This record gives sequence, C-alpha cells and structure tokens, in this order.
Amino acid sequence: MQAPLSAVSETAAHAPDAWPFTLTRHTPRIGAEIGGIDLREPLDDATYLALRRALLRYKVLFFRDQDITPAQHVAMARRFGELEVHPTFPHHPEHPELVILGRNDAKRGRENLYHSDVSWREIPSMGSMLRCVQCPEVGGDTIWIDMVAAYEDLPDDIKTRLAGLTAVHDFLPLFGIVVPTDQHAEMKRRFPPVTHPVVRTHPETGEKILYVNEAFTTHLANYGQQTVERYRVGFDFKLAEMDLLQTLFRQAQVPEYQVRLKWQPNTIALWDNRSCQHYAVQDYFPAVRQMMRATVIGERPV
Repeated sequence: MQAPLSAVSETAAHAPDAWPFTLTRHTPRIGAEIGGIDLREPLDDATYLALRRALLRYKVLFFRDQDITPAQHVAMARRFGELEVHPTFPHHPEHPELVILGRNDAKRGRENLYHSDVSWREIPSMGSMLRCVQCPEVGGDTIWIDMVAAYEDLPDDIKTRLAGLTAVHDFLPLFGIVVPTDQHAEMKRRFPPVTHPVVRTHPETGEKILYVNEAFTTHLANYGQQTVERYRVGFDFKLAEMDLLQTLFRQAQVPEYQVRLKWQPNTIALWDNRSCQHYAVQDYFPAVRQMMRATVIGERPV
C-alpha cells in the first residue's frame, strides 16, 4: 500500500465519523484504541484499509476483549502481509508464525530494552500483532515510542550529522544470551550483521524515522568516513561516535513520545515496527505473563 492510505487530514483523522469503527486516542502523538470490531471475523476490504490508515496515523492500535483463536490471530496478522517465522522463540505447535512469549516464577523476562522487532534482519518487519493470553493483575505493561517524533525533535545540527549515516544491527549480542554458545557461529552465518540507514523513510507515509535501537544496534558503520576531517588523529572520532549513538538511543526514553498499555486477557496490540520502538516492562516477576505474537515481514529500509 502506498501514500493514499495516509491521505486523511489532521482534522478529519480525529473526527468520529472518519472511521468505520470507534477510535479513541491515548496520547496526542501515538496510540489509539479501536472498538466496534470483532477480530474473529475476516476483515472486509474497507475495514482493513481503514485500519491500515489508522495504523499509519497512530503507530499502535489497541483492541480489547478479542477472544480469538491462534488460527484467527494468524489470519488477522496475515491480512497485513506475509508473516515471518522467528528463529529462536518457541512457536505455537500448529502455527509456526505465532511465537509464544511466556514468563513465570522460574523465568524472568529480558525484554526490557527499547527496540524494534527484528531490526537485525536484512528485511525487517513491517509490524507486529501481540495478544495477551494471561497477565498479572498489575505490572507487565508495554510502552511504545513514536520514532518519527523522536527524529523530528532532534536539533538541526544533529539531523545534519545523521545525513548519510548507517548503523549495524546484529542478532547475536542480545539473542546470544539464549542461543547455546556452540550454535553462535551457525546463527551468525544465517543472520549476519546488517546495515540500515540511521534515518529511514517510511515507505507509505514518507515520514523520516530514527531507526537505531539499544537492543540490536551495535555501532555506526560509516561514522569515521563521514566525519574524519573533524578529528585530530587516528581513531579519535570513536568517542564522538559512541556519544552520538547514545544520544540517539536516549530519544526513545522521552515520555512525550510514548504511550503505555495496561494489558488484560484478550487485549491485542498491533503496531508499525518501522515507525515505533517498544519496551516490555519487567516489573511483574514472579507472576505469570503469557503472550502470542505474529510479525509481518516488511521491506528493506531506505
């Protein structure tokens, strides 16, 4: 889908009659709750296109009280594109596209890093659809971050420095914790480090997006070549590179760019991985939290 999907004016986008469902914004920048839809039923074309427009506008959509089956979950997610099979997470026995994310009193969560799902892939994801199966009475929230706003609010001099910069995204630094050491070489062969633009362009809206994250981005690939004339000798630029990358990571931590969801069983979140990062709050151990996620394959960042 191309730009016409986002062709809803700022005023019209918030009008109650602009959508074939109810839509309630969660913050001025990001997040909206969708009502009046039963996701057990296949989406007709008009509703699908409207949901896609809403996703582009609000970055993450929330649906409550959706008691769907794994097959319906996969079917709904597949409406937005081809689905990936994750190489390390456990899968649903009948639906390999559906990963099982479970934490309990014997398994503490490790997802409390700001990240964009599978940015370590050569072709990262377009979006993810996450459903709560079981969650604690309190705790275990998820935060999403508008990385379009995170880029827009950068000072002009930093935006100038970012022009043309690329960054390396790597599977192993994070997932190497759970992948046995004797399998690291094979996983690196299957999923070698990849390079993406530090600022990517959204393929549907044309928006500029800050596309580095602290979970998978290891370093800037061409910082020295872009800035060598600014430094004194040798690798003197390396400290400046690390400082710049840390500055960019901190953009995701700004509350004004964030929306936070309190999960309930059968709540679903659908988000755009191109324009969002997210953070799973790990404050609920040793309570049980069980989730299922389907991830939609995207396109090569440019």
